[in-house]
Amino acid sequence: MRTVDEHLEALLELVGPLQPYEQPLLESLGLPMVDDVVSPIDLPRFTNSAMDGYAVRASDVQGANRDYPVELPVVGEQAAGSSSPTALTSGTAIKIMTGAPMPSGADTVIPVELTDGGEATVAIHQARRAGENVRPAGEDVAAGEVVAEAGKALGPREVGLLASLGFPRLRARPRPRVVVISTGSELREPGARLDYDSIYDGNSYMLAACARAAGAISYRVGITSDDPREFADLLGDQLVRADLVVTSGGISKGSYDVVKAALADLGSVEFCEVAMQPGKPQGFGTVGEDRTPIVTLPGNPVSSYVSFEVFVLPMLRRMMGMLPYRRPMVQATLTEELRSPAGRRQYLRGWFEVSQRGARVTPVSGPGSHLVAGLARANCLVVIEEDETALHVGDTARVLVLDREF
Repeated sequence: MRTVDEHLEALLELVGPLQPYEQPLLESLGLPMVDDVVSPIDLPRFTNSAMDGYAVRASDVQGANRDYPVELPVVGEQAAGSSSPTALTSGTAIKIMTGAPMPSGADTVIPVELTDGGEATVAIHQARRAGENVRPAGEDVAAGEVVAEAGKALGPREVGLLASLGFPRLRARPRPRVVVISTGSELREPGARLDYDSIYDGNSYMLAACARAAGAISYRVGITSDDPREFADLLGDQLVRADLVVTSGGISKGSYDVVKAALADLGSVEFCEVAMQPGKPQGFGTVGEDRTPIVTLPGNPVSSYVSFEVFVLPMLRRMMGMLPYRRPMVQATLTEELRSPAGRRQYLRGWFEVSQRGARVTPVSGPGSHLVAGLARANCLVVIEEDETALHVGDTARVLVLDREF
């Protein structure tokens, strides 16, 4: 059997970063930038008011208080988005709204609540220093400044910044298109009638959701029976929209292993055993004229999920140009004893939590690869290395915390 790390290395060699192109700003959410993004303008673009009030010269209102207010004639009004440039002369005030450009000659804004709100003249009840309640041009971002570095994935806050700087589109690598196929004559769509020996297909929904959560575009194309021709026809129809194909089931050593049978004639695919539990049977290669990468995962749901997390997720991140490829490990104190077979890396479901006593992890459910409810209750995988056969209460365990930003 090959090791987990050897198998992952082979899979990562199968794919490379997708070619970048310009995409609409919102479509770039979650994607890393290919190039440094440089601001074309200052932000704020012009010096403007931070308050509703009156633009004045600070020297004209020195000493103003409620007992002895300073009265100034109001010579104009400046509103955001509907004003032409104005100038202020000494001894006057201009009514101004939040975000409106500061008149030339003015250096301070007196908030309206510190005045009598006058229209023709205004009584100012409190002085302010020069520069107060004023937003200088370029205070936030200067033109020519790098605002998003290459390799950084854009979040909602970065999207807001780039929109504010006038970027309608950005150059980024596209989201990989992942086609997900479940195999098995016993499978039925959720909501369909079940026969005596049939079950609902959860794997394709889970794997499509995993791909989507990773930032990819997922196409769940349903179920094929154990007929190799049916699988081959479905796969051939889907390759036109696939950057990666992920299948579940049909790769063990039984008589009805449809994926193995079909792929023998469809491409260059290798089937192997990996020293891990769950998830020992694996397969990968390319199919079709365009040599589309394909990863074949085992059919038991926990095996399928763990295989996606360990192997497919790093592939998708590589295709999007995201680093690191692998989910970082953390350490936690184990609350229960665990055993593992020698020579295999085991991935056990667990619950990870951090309290005042530090990070702790508790096993969830049993080791069975069919126990999908236990998988749903878990928020981490406890990783037991190949040379470890037992971990005891209080030992430090290595943990993959799921559903967490890298």
